[in-house]
Amino acid sequence: MVPTLSIAFMILSLFLGIGIPVALLLFFRKKYQTSIVSFFIGCGVMLLFAQVLEQLVHLIVLGSPVGPFIEKSILAIAIYGALMAGLFEEIGRFIAMRYVLKKQHGNAHNALMYGAGHGGYEMIMILAVGMINNLIYSALINMGQTQAVMAPLDDTMKATVLTAFDALIQTPSWHFLLSPIERMAAITAQIALSVIVWYAATGVEAKASLLALAVFLHALLDGVAVYTARSGVPLLAVEAIVWIIALGIVYISRQVWNNNNKKQNADTDLT
Repeated sequence: MVPTLSIAFMILSLFLGIGIPVALLLFFRKKYQTSIVSFFIGCGVMLLFAQVLEQLVHLIVLGSPVGPFIEKSILAIAIYGALMAGLFEEIGRFIAMRYVLKKQHGNAHNALMYGAGHGGYEMIMILAVGMINNLIYSALINMGQTQAVMAPLDDTMKATVLTAFDALIQTPSWHFLLSPIERMAAITAQIALSVIVWYAATGVEAKASLLALAVFLHALLDGVAVYTARSGVPLLAVEAIVWIIALGIVYISRQVWNNNNKKQNADTDLT
């Protein structure tokens, strides 16, 4: 049986997975008069660049002769996956901000709204949808319907589903609270990265150095998270490391924000 407390924490995580992105949308809209378009462009870029284009590249690369080498090494898969995520998401973010959101350039807070959409879509798909799947599986387990579900499956699929069932039963209940904590760190980083790329994209001349910085920081966060998690580092330690890096990205983004605002104010004074 899946413990009742585990199910309760799954439901809480589900609500947080949907509620946090919606709350950020409403907050940035009301406080900074940002464009709702920025939020949904962020969602669309995450879908197109991370879930379509990046996955196509994974199919090609991991299906090539170098694929087995990458997949058998924790360090290699962490570096490869992190670089791909950083490149695709940050380049997608840059293109959207420079060319699609031109009408929103007058309000820099649209960077925050875009980040809420970009990270919010990710949060909904990973956290909310993931918890919906967990709740469905948990209901089947607790109602004794697992055999009926697995009967039509082949041996490979049965093994996969059985592993998922066992994980839900064996996982300590409090572990289900780590998922929203991790996703909150991720959406915090996504908003901060959006600020950095905003100033790379909205200047008179694109700033390649800021775009490169965003790619590096994104890859650093993802790479460290994957490597530590797969290396057997305790989950609480992994979450702490992820939060430290995410807050470091926030600090850097604040410096970028402040420096660019000072420059813009100085240019205004000169004119």
